[in-house]
Amino acid sequence: MPTRQPYRVPPPVADRLGLQLDPAPLSMEVRDSFWLYGSPAGQGLVWLTRTESRRLPREVRRAQPAAHRWPTTDVAADVARTIRHVASGRRRSRHHEVAPAGWRRIARVLPYARDLAGSFPECSGPNCFGAVMGAAGVSGAAERWMQREPFEEWLAASSVPGGTDADLGTVLVWRSVDGLVQHAAVTLGDGRALHKPSQGWMSPTKVLTTTELKFSARTPGHRLERHRLIDS
Repeated sequence: MPTRQPYRVPPPVADRLGLQLDPAPLSMEVRDSFWLYGSPAGQGLVWLTRTESRRLPREVRRAQPAAHRWPTTDVAADVARTIRHVASGRRRSRHHEVAPAGWRRIARVLPYARDLAGSFPECSGPNCFGAVMGAAGVSGAAERWMQREPFEEWLAASSVPGGTDADLGTVLVWRSVDGLVQHAAVTLGDGRALHKPSQGWMSPTKVLTTTELKFSARTPGHRLERHRLIDS
C-alpha cells in the first residue's frame, strides 16, 4: 500500500488536471498489485496520493483495473487487510493435510516439494515452471521467472510421456493450440498435486487435490498432457 499509487488516465484528462504522465516501465510487483497488464490505447499512467486521486472524474476512478487500498496508521489492520486481499477468492493450500510420513515418501521423488508447499515468493516473477522444477530438485529454479525454453529442456531430460494422476511424480502440462506450454504442476500421490497458480507475489506454491488443481487450471483451448519423472 504505497502512499502514491498508479492510475490509468486518458491523456486529455491528465492535461486538464495538470497531471504528469509517467512513461517509465512498472515493476512486476506494482503491475501485479494493480492489475496493470499491457498498455491500452488512449490511456496513460499517473501516480497519485489518495487525496489527489479524488480529483479524477468518477468514471475514470471506476474504470481502474483493480481497487486501490491505502495505508493507515494501524499497521496490524493493514496487514490483516493485505492477508484478506491475498486470500480472497483463492483455494486454501492443503499442505498441512500431508502427514510427515507422506512428505518423506514424496521427498524421494520431489526433494524440495515440502519446502515450497505453502510458501510465498520474495517478489513477483517465480512461476509454475520454476515451482515444478524446484520441487524436483533443480537448485534456484523456484526463485526465478522460469521461461518456457529451459522448462521444456528440463522436461525432455527428466521425464518420459505417461504417468497417471494417482502416481507420485507425474508432471501435468497444459498446452495451448499452438503447442506452447502454458501451465505445469506435479502430482504428490494420495490424490494431491503441487503448483504455483501465477507469477504474482501474492501467489504461493500450494498443494491442492489433483481434481481441484485441474479444475483451477482449466482454460478453453488448452489440452492436458502427462509426463512421468524418470526417477519416479
